[in-house]
Amino acid sequence: MIQKITFSFTKLLILFSIILFTKSSSYGQAVIAPQPLAGLQKLCAGPSFNEFYATFSYVGFPVGTTFEVELSDVTGNFSASNTATIKLDAIDVSPTQQTIKFGLPSNLVGSEIYGIRVKSSTGATSTRFKNSIDSASDFPAYYKNFEASFSINKKSTSAIICTGGSVTLSIDNETPSVPGSSPLLFPNLKYIWYKDNTVIAGQTGKDLVVNSPGNYFAVINYGKCTDENIASNRVTVASSTGGTGVTIDSNLGNPFCSNGTGTILTATAGNKYQWKKNGVTIKDAVGRSYATNESGVYSVDVDFGGCSASGSIDLKSNGFTASIDVADTTSLNEGETVNVSLTTDAANPDYEWSLNGNVIAGATSRSYLVAAPGNYKAKISQTTGCISSQEFSFKVTGPTAPSTVIQNIIKLSSANPYWNIPDAYKNASTKVIILSSNGEKVLDVYNYQGDWPQTAIDFKNVNPVYYYVIQSDTGEKKGSITVIK
Repeated sequence: MIQKITFSFTKLLILFSIILFTKSSSYGQAVIAPQPLAGLQKLCAGPSFNEFYATFSYVGFPVGTTFEVELSDVTGNFSASNTATIKLDAIDVSPTQQTIKFGLPSNLVGSEIYGIRVKSSTGATSTRFKNSIDSASDFPAYYKNFEASFSINKKSTSAIICTGGSVTLSIDNETPSVPGSSPLLFPNLKYIWYKDNTVIAGQTGKDLVVNSPGNYFAVINYGKCTDENIASNRVTVASSTGGTGVTIDSNLGNPFCSNGTGTILTATAGNKYQWKKNGVTIKDAVGRSYATNESGVYSVDVDFGGCSASGSIDLKSNGFTASIDVADTTSLNEGETVNVSLTTDAANPDYEWSLNGNVIAGATSRSYLVAAPGNYKAKISQTTGCISSQEFSFKVTGPTAPSTVIQNIIKLSSANPYWNIPDAYKNASTKVIILSSNGEKVLDVYNYQGDWPQTAIDFKNVNPVYYYVIQSDTGEKKGSITVIK
């Protein structure tokens, strides 16, 4: 069993016992009184903690000299590529002693062998100091960009491989647009992969190819600053020669309440997938996950490379059932109407009816009297409990015998909200223009589909009169439209 260790930092005090030397100058050689070292083994920083303290004594420097803490390069050598720390504060303990509060830069390349020294503004530097715990002259130093648990294998805790086959476990990045949501947003990070609580040598990338059964998980590699609480979920990989080893999870549970986008079904990890609903193949549903708003028996065939298996889930919704008593297409003769009704067990339902994409004002009951041709839609919404909705679409066509009679007097109502024209004039080559009595053009379209007026008409004290012009391949028709209450 791997022991988990959590390091909790408060204000760490690094007492540097350093002799500072200056370059040759007019003010002579600097001398320092040795100071005792406080124990510090490593510098482990991150968004939640990034404060360290270095205290040292000095003599022989001119007034105004400043100091800073400096790290070596990543190989442990002081060179042109030294790393400057972030100077947070400088506290004069006495005229010859100072404490520097510093932090590690967030882009620090982690290493086990950083050297630390103090550098003065005169250019003089101290010798590198020793790790007082084990007398080593280097320190592990890491800035831990990501300090939270993360997931692999799309959070699934199982995967299957065939004899002689393999499966790839990967670090997840489900919400790449959310800052800090996944360690993959920090491409410099490396990982430690485990199988059955034993480190897998040489595996440091975001993906792991698994070809043998076992229990796998990953930890972010921060060297000696690694915290095993910053680990992924564990995935049990089993072997199979076929059969029913595939499981399907619903992220909203089962039964589920749709959140608008539906529930996401996720299968056991494999190489290839094919989803079915009630035994019928779903076209283009070939990914590991499938989103749906509908109840039913969903199954998936998974190819693991050399063998395959299937799994299923009887998915149920906490929504409601509903039906409509009209055919997909209904034909009306001149003067005919049809009453369309909805049946539902929805809790406290709301109803909405639309014609040609426009909501019909006042049509809010479960039945609607259809008197005009067009494309209709009925929507039922459950307003309590599991909030959800269903829609039904149907089409109503006009008289079977072509008619060229154009209405010149219309009475608009919820059952007949628009001025309609014969189907013979509803085509892409026919233009319909409507003018108000003031000569204002209120409609100018090709392929008119019987959806004027779009806004309420102001009757005032008289019945308004409009004028139409219909321009088609067979000629031009003109006339008036009197709208009555």
